[in-house]
Amino acid sequence: MYNSALPLIDLHRHLDGNIRPQTIWDLANQNNIKLPASNLEELMPHVQIQKNEPDLLSFLAKLDWGVKVLKTLDDVKRVAYENVEDAFNAGLSYAELRFSPFYMAMNHQLPVSDVVAAIVDGVNAGQQQYAIKINLLGILSRTFGVKHCTTELNAILDHKNHITGIDLAGDEINYPCTMFVDLFKKARDENMRITVHAGEAMGPDSVWQAINMLGAERIGHGVNSYQDQDLLDHMVRYNIGLESCLTSNFQTGTVKDLAQHPITKFLENGNLVCLNTDDPAVEGIEIKDEFKLAKQLFNFSEKDFTVLQENAINMAFLSDSEKQTLRSIKTNEN
Repeated sequence: MYNSALPLIDLHRHLDGNIRPQTIWDLANQNNIKLPASNLEELMPHVQIQKNEPDLLSFLAKLDWGVKVLKTLDDVKRVAYENVEDAFNAGLSYAELRFSPFYMAMNHQLPVSDVVAAIVDGVNAGQQQYAIKINLLGILSRTFGVKHCTTELNAILDHKNHITGIDLAGDEINYPCTMFVDLFKKARDENMRITVHAGEAMGPDSVWQAINMLGAERIGHGVNSYQDQDLLDHMVRYNIGLESCLTSNFQTGTVKDLAQHPITKFLENGNLVCLNTDDPAVEGIEIKDEFKLAKQLFNFSEKDFTVLQENAINMAFLSDSEKQTLRSIKTNEN
């Protein structure tokens, strides 16, 4: 299946979408937070997708309990550490973990900048324990509007030496890229790398906006890019990557039939595209499951998987020397 001579990489992996159900249960009990369940088994349908959801916002609601139990900065640090452990145990050699600091802070009014610091501390502690390289991406949650996104960006930039890039995620329909142009200019001026969720709930125009207005170097999901051949060719010309998440795209209702997922078109067109998980704990999957799924659906060859893995290295927000080091690492088998 995947090429074991190349590292396994996950570039689109939400830290706040990968809070273990057991941890949600533990923290709720520790912090006297009432859950809609009397045991862990009953909790699972509230925190993990049981079937595909009707739309993106219904899917995103499954993430909410994970952040509702984050009452202290130590809780935040714990889930960050566990994310590193989970990534290592999944067989990853490199992962980019993205998170929305305001989303993680808001339920218990935690200081947003301190949440970023706690994430950094937890991830650093995890990297000392596990042989995996992690880079962090800060999310501006468009769903909360420009004011809160400004707070998020300022908090992220408070710790810019520990954060590699900026993402825009959330309600793509009601909060278009046009609202966030100034914030992304500020991020680029601070040498932040840029990836943007686009073309998931909306069409190709949203992807064009992410590229032309926000300076996106990569597109999260970008499913509907297939509808515009000029867009696909533009992305090839300028090496703009597509972060594909098969299971997520089905569970959000973005793709009704996974056999029709445009990842095959992206590959045939020569687009930089790679496989990713999105929200592993919420989806109940891991990166190797995505490779198995791609094999079952599309009968990808070993060459196809090699291209996907090479693309992930090329798309990674790493220096050339770091990419070269990564290429020398074989798959982290645990």
